[in-house]
Amino acid sequence: MSDAAPDPGLFGPDSVTWQMHGDPMMWVAGVRALYLQALHPRAVRGVIQNSDFRKDAWGRLLRTANFVGTISYGTTEAAEKAGARVRRIHTHLKATDPATGERYGVDEPELLLWVHCAEVGSYLDVARRSGFPLSDAQADRYLAEQREAARLVGLDPADVPATTAQLAAYFDRVRPELAAGPEAREVDDFLQRPPVATLLLPARELLWRRVAALAYNALPPYAHELYGRAAPAPGRVTHQLIATGKLLRCIPSRLRWQLPPGHILKAMARLGPGTRPAPYKLRRQEAILDGPGRA
Repeated sequence: MSDAAPDPGLFGPDSVTWQMHGDPMMWVAGVRALYLQALHPRAVRGVIQNSDFRKDAWGRLLRTANFVGTISYGTTEAAEKAGARVRRIHTHLKATDPATGERYGVDEPELLLWVHCAEVGSYLDVARRSGFPLSDAQADRYLAEQREAARLVGLDPADVPATTAQLAAYFDRVRPELAAGPEAREVDDFLQRPPVATLLLPARELLWRRVAALAYNALPPYAHELYGRAAPAPGRVTHQLIATGKLLRCIPSRLRWQLPPGHILKAMARLGPGTRPAPYKLRRQEAILDGPGRA
């Protein structure tokens, strides 16, 4: 019988990533990320031209969720294998600029960086605005941790924003490159009206449309301007995010985590029930740091 300690993975139970990625608002944040990512014409073109997006959109969304779950809660080996697979796939994919005829790889660092920043920025924005307890220092720590996720997809961690200030500066720098081109319109149309079986149409209208609308509303104002669809005032959207967060967090976590592929439950089985993600653990960490004797 081995005496080796179980592998905590890339981040481990003491990380901000471990606590935050178990929050149900990450699903809203993920849709917000898709809206934002689609505004980079070169990046979204790589997705549209290399996949049957409309026919396999749900599969693509689930594969993305599986990747995030694996690198967040899986073993180090599983995370490294998932990253290697993504890098290997990207190496063979090209896209064509219809205006110039330019052929380029989807693994260009600036494109990978945009996808990464739009994703982690969306996670952080939605989590904090919906009431997830993150201090400014913990938000910076989360972005620093996510440099590991950036490394897995082929980026140099040194080139990736590691604080909220650096992330804001990055978005300011890249904004002139953004546009709501035909590919972005296609993503927008899909997210508003994804194809589903006839029996699921009522669920799409009742549940999905609300999730997609909230995710869209949570975008920064410049994104609304590019898409050309108005959104409520940011303060009102924040109230909507808080209300949605409270509702979703009322669903027992054990029930939520039963959804496939069950990364969190597998991690708890590997490391022990005391490692379950919970927001109060972040409050506790902050209280310890703010207590007497802090350096």
